Amino acid sequence: MLLAYLPFFYPSGSGDDSLDGLSNHVPRCPLTPSLSPRKRTTSQSKTEPPLLRTSKRTIYTAGRPPWYNVTGTTFKEAFVIGLCGGSASGKTTVANKIIEALDVPWVVLLSMDSFYKVLNKEEQELAAKNEYNFDHPDAFDFELLVNILRKLKKGKSIKVPVYDFTTHSRRKEWKTVYGANVVIFEGILAFANKELLKLLDMKVFVDTDSDIRLIRRLKRDISQRGRDISGIIKQYNKFVKPAFEQYIEPTVQVADIVVPRGGENFVALDLIVQHVHSQLEKVRNVYDFVILSALASAHQGQPLPKTLSVMESTPQVRGMHTIIRNRETNRDEFIFYSKRLMRLLIEHALSFLPLKSVSVETPQGSIYEGKRLCGNRITGVSILRAGETMEQALMAVCKDIRLGKILIQTNHDTGEPELHYLRLPKDISEDYVILMDSTVSTGAAALMAVRVLLDHDVAEDKIFLLSLLMAEMGVHSVAYAFPKVRIITTAVDKEVNDQFHIIPGIGNFGDRYFGTDAPSDWCESDEGMEF
Repeated sequence: MLLAYLPFFYPSGSGDDSLDGLSNHVPRCPLTPSLSPRKRTTSQSKTEPPLLRTSKRTIYTAGRPPWYNVTGTTFKEAFVIGLCGGSASGKTTVANKIIEALDVPWVVLLSMDSFYKVLNKEEQELAAKNEYNFDHPDAFDFELLVNILRKLKKGKSIKVPVYDFTTHSRRKEWKTVYGANVVIFEGILAFANKELLKLLDMKVFVDTDSDIRLIRRLKRDISQRGRDISGIIKQYNKFVKPAFEQYIEPTVQVADIVVPRGGENFVALDLIVQHVHSQLEKVRNVYDFVILSALASAHQGQPLPKTLSVMESTPQVRGMHTIIRNRETNRDEFIFYSKRLMRLLIEHALSFLPLKSVSVETPQGSIYEGKRLCGNRITGVSILRAGETMEQALMAVCKDIRLGKILIQTNHDTGEPELHYLRLPKDISEDYVILMDSTVSTGAAALMAVRVLLDHDVAEDKIFLLSLLMAEMGVHSVAYAFPKVRIITTAVDKEVNDQFHIIPGIGNFGDRYFGTDAPSDWCESDEGMEF
């Protein structure tokens, strides 16, 4: 009964117990009126960098692929917050303040503005004269929106259309967005579709006085969208206000929380943050040693997979392994013999690429029956930082090869590997991809890297995972999750110790190669990852 007297709370019409347990959780970063003002954060439908910088930290609003288990499927779905309210009610401001207070580094901010339908010529002419109703449900591509939000909730990467409000059309380029711990979806008709409502874990209605909303809309449309005052007023009276009364305001009945005064209502925002924290805590423990224990025990006693190819251990190869495994080997010797092994490994890996028969004429005028690569290109992708050491050997063997990079670091609070940096060449989906990492122990970094490539539409059977040294545990983990990925290495060691280091192993390859002490949060080669 107490909840009925809270000015910012509205009982859910569905009767869900979605707010249970709030009193037992305190937000980590409580909202107070003393928060310093920040610039408006755009959603991923815009072209600005996907970052929200605060005085304390940087929040990555582009999200990232979540952790995947030994079967290649995600452990948990993202927590989705729906923000609904009239035009210029302050939904984006509320979203930004929730993001800042959540203390969660991986958040996707998705705006309904990205999902306006593509207008035909007649509709374009109406829009130019402010005669098109952009506030009606028919103006939005709900089918695309539901499909994208459903994928985000499952942790998959998606491409979001970019809508140009000055030309009333979609731009050619679409933004790639990854799943995250939390997805915040905001829009004027966020609660107007039944399929959308099923995807929302928490529904928040931002209630702002109509006069304030009109003033904000005037400022925004004049400064950001290049429109004149008379056109804005005409559109407001003819479309915006009637649509609010008919389609938007009635949806307050399905809201879990109503926030009067928008971003200035710190009490309401604190309650939202508390509830999200309580939900995240319920699933946070899945990223501890239980995951790696599952990886370690999932395939014990089983034969090595057929997709694994181990280079022949010739006296030369074994001699080079002896040198780089020796703890007394100096850095210069370590680098020299590591590079020799890398080049041999890459030459070996190239033999698995599909080749077609071709005939060429020699300088003597004779015909030689030879082979040539089938398909488009080869692209190399290194898992930073140790995987980057293999790039020179790859470039020495493959002329004019394109390169990409992936950086994965470990979250100290959750033990979860997280994608922090990604640079892939354009149109990589048609390429054969050589994924490089110096060592693979548990397979944690490799699993995420393969998942990233798959999310960029690279075919699984076109991915070749190369590593100087692997543990049986890592080989099994990758092969079980992604059975079509070709795994190629110079040696496989049987054991992984309690710290998930390969035994007998090679040590921390990056430290030995670069002559450094790696920062504790580097998840390089997944050996020594701090789970």
